[in-house]
Amino acid sequence: KRRSFQDVIRIRMIGTRTTSVPVKGAHGVGTQSVPPPSIEPIPLSPPEAFGIVEPLVYRSNAPYAINFPFLKQLRIKTMVYLSPEVPIRAVMTFLAENNVQMIHLGVRVWRPEITWKPISEELIKEALEIVLDVTKHPVLVCCTSGIHQTGTLVGCLRRLQCWNLTSILDEYRSFAGSKTRYVNEQFIELFDTDLVTLPAALPSWFVEQQHFLEDPSLSSQCCNRHIAEEAAESPNQRTKVSPRSKVFALSRVSSSHYQSI
Repeated sequence: KRRSFQDVIRIRMIGTRTTSVPVKGAHGVGTQSVPPPSIEPIPLSPPEAFGIVEPLVYRSNAPYAINFPFLKQLRIKTMVYLSPEVPIRAVMTFLAENNVQMIHLGVRVWRPEITWKPISEELIKEALEIVLDVTKHPVLVCCTSGIHQTGTLVGCLRRLQCWNLTSILDEYRSFAGSKTRYVNEQFIELFDTDLVTLPAALPSWFVEQQHFLEDPSLSSQCCNRHIAEEAAESPNQRTKVSPRSKVFALSRVSSSHYQSI
């Protein structure tokens, strides 16, 4: 039944106003205002391996029902699933109810042949082209564990962003922990980034990073500024800047200003 505008206003006023209850005191019976019951906020529980890769690009393990309120706040538009297993029914229902496009790459191009590679290059290529397509954002990349396939994909994305290998592997290991696999690290190192066809609509963070790399003066300025900021954090300590720290800072040019994990 369609409610009129007046009915809606009346319902809201009833829901927010205080109520009066009779109270017996020394001077007789009176009334006392009782505030409406407080509404408990919905707890937000992110997936265990959740992380922010870049603005509007997220990573995680396969979500569960307890994670749905948190994911709903992100307004996810596309979910890229890299594992061959089919997500549970609750996840599929959540995606359908929130108009999230599900792209299950793990079923289509998972290990096409027997090889040392833990994941196919075709899967990584197609996934990267989706992640770099701004029309698909906000996008969530996930696999069953949120570590191996997802970590490998993020590592290959960092290769496209021209991060140095040390920084790439540090990020991979920070999520993998004791479950680190050398074969995944080797795949990241040897992945051919020329296979990736950049989409027409690239995200601003990727375009700006490419501009930094094309203009050495901008890269040098941001590198020196990043090193100065780190030195300012501990003014009481004499900081000796090594060549390796300069390379690490350069690999994080612009990324350090957009990434917050």
